[in-house]
Amino acid sequence: MSTAAPVGITLRRVSAAFRSPEGAAVAAVRDVDLAVQPGELLTLLGPSGCGKTTTLRMIAGFQEPSSGEILIGERDVTRLPANRRDIGFVFQSYALFPHLNVARNIAFGLEMRRMPADAVQARVSEMLRLVKLEAFAARLPRQLSGGQQQRVALARALAIHPRLLLLDEPLSNLDAALRQEMAREIRILQRNGGITTIMVTHDQTEAMAMADRLVVMHEGCVQQIGTPEEVHGKPANPFVARFIGGSNIISGQLDAAHRLVVHGGTTIALAGRYAGRGDVTLAVRPDSVRLAPRGSAGCIEGTVELCTWLGSVVEHAVRIAPDITLLARGPGLGADAAQRHSAGSVVALQWGPGDERLFDSTGHAMNADLGSQANIRETNHA
Repeated sequence: MSTAAPVGITLRRVSAAFRSPEGAAVAAVRDVDLAVQPGELLTLLGPSGCGKTTTLRMIAGFQEPSSGEILIGERDVTRLPANRRDIGFVFQSYALFPHLNVARNIAFGLEMRRMPADAVQARVSEMLRLVKLEAFAARLPRQLSGGQQQRVALARALAIHPRLLLLDEPLSNLDAALRQEMAREIRILQRNGGITTIMVTHDQTEAMAMADRLVVMHEGCVQQIGTPEEVHGKPANPFVARFIGGSNIISGQLDAAHRLVVHGGTTIALAGRYAGRGDVTLAVRPDSVRLAPRGSAGCIEGTVELCTWLGSVVEHAVRIAPDITLLARGPGLGADAAQRHSAGSVVALQWGPGDERLFDSTGHAMNADLGSQANIRETNHA
């Protein structure tokens, strides 16, 4: 456990650039502003190449920013070497020393800090109990499973009483069941220890299960910062809507009748009323789309192309135009299980004004009049 008081971390307009083989400057991270609260678990989330790992490496001190400032607490550490930042780092590959057994791997950081031998032994024993590996102390890394190696890497990072814990895709090499188990263990250890933690992942389910707040990144820039509920329910732009929750994304023109007119003349009766006209993008999460029999009131009708039962979820792919297919997901089990529609069935797609997100041509969210009666209007046929 961490004995020091939790510490916050601040990034002020931090950027990182690389040189391409042709000699051109390529921005990997651009003007990132971030404030991590003491004791918070913050997740950097985004697709490969979005800049999240580069950001983490700059915080750790493994890479120097091209510009900007990094503060741990009130201390500017922008140019400070990694070994003077009191940070625990868990690498994606675990980076265990192959020639050292489990106990020696955990002890390594303590020995580098010249702790007395009896204190090192006591701390190693504490960490082994914490990660439930007491019986594996004498084993080498190659004699451990992936999950056990992950726990050793976590114990080594925690052993030095870090003020800040950085995790780079720490669960990516584990199977699904072990990922869930280790995600819970990391979250419990982090909360109980009050350790300020920043984790990098591209797995949104993992991020939402563990994080106090999410930082969604794309092309080196922060797209949105918020709680999992905020980012999922109110995405800031079409990219976040697509990345978090896999929203259906449709572009078109907003007309005076509060309809979205897409390529080819297909119209969608939007559930909310919006001021403005012109180019817009609609985002609706699949789990917000309900299917009703043909002829029912709805936002649009379409033809079911595929119905897939996934156990707890049933998913329909519904074609509403020659080149546009929407996904609808509902409960797969229990009294509230969604009705299954066979391929070729014509159905009405329904959602409410609070279920849709409309963005203008600049990518900014447009506010709907949620008090309108535009909730479900007469169906427009595909």
